[in-house]
Amino acid sequence: MDVAALPHLNAALNGASALLLVLGFLAIRAKQVAVHRVFMLGALGVSTAFLASYLTYHAQVGSVRFAGGGWIRPVYFTILISHTVLAVAIVPLAARTVFLAARQRFDAHRAIARWTLPLWFYVSVTGVVVYWMLYHLPQ
Repeated sequence: MDVAALPHLNAALNGASALLLVLGFLAIRAKQVAVHRVFMLGALGVSTAFLASYLTYHAQVGSVRFAGGGWIRPVYFTILISHTVLAVAIVPLAARTVFLAARQRFDAHRAIARWTLPLWFYVSVTGVVVYWMLYHLPQ
C-alpha cells in the first residue's frame, strides 16, 4: 500500500473502532453477551490494525505539521494533546479490560470497562477529528 494512503486508512480504522465500541455497548446493555464479545474483539482488532498502520506511516513520514492558523490552531493542539495522552493510556486499560473478561472476572471487568469504554471511544473519535483537521480542513 502506498504510504500516502495510510492516513485515510487510519481514519477509517478509527471510525470503525468507534462504531464497534458503540455497537458493543448497545449489545451488552441488551444483555447480548456473545454479540458484545464479537463487537468488542472487533474493536480491539481494528484498533490494533490502526496502531500498526499509524506506526508504519510515521516511521516512514515522520510528523505532519498542522498548517492551520488563527483560532483553530489552539483548538487543534488541545484535541491532539488530549487524544495523544489518552491514546497512550488506553492501551493498558483495554488490555486489562479484555484480560479480565477472558478470565471471567466480570465484576472487575465491568468496573474498569466503565472507564475504558468512554476513553477508548474518545480516542477513536478524536483520531478521526485530528485526521480531518490535518488533511481536510481548509487552510
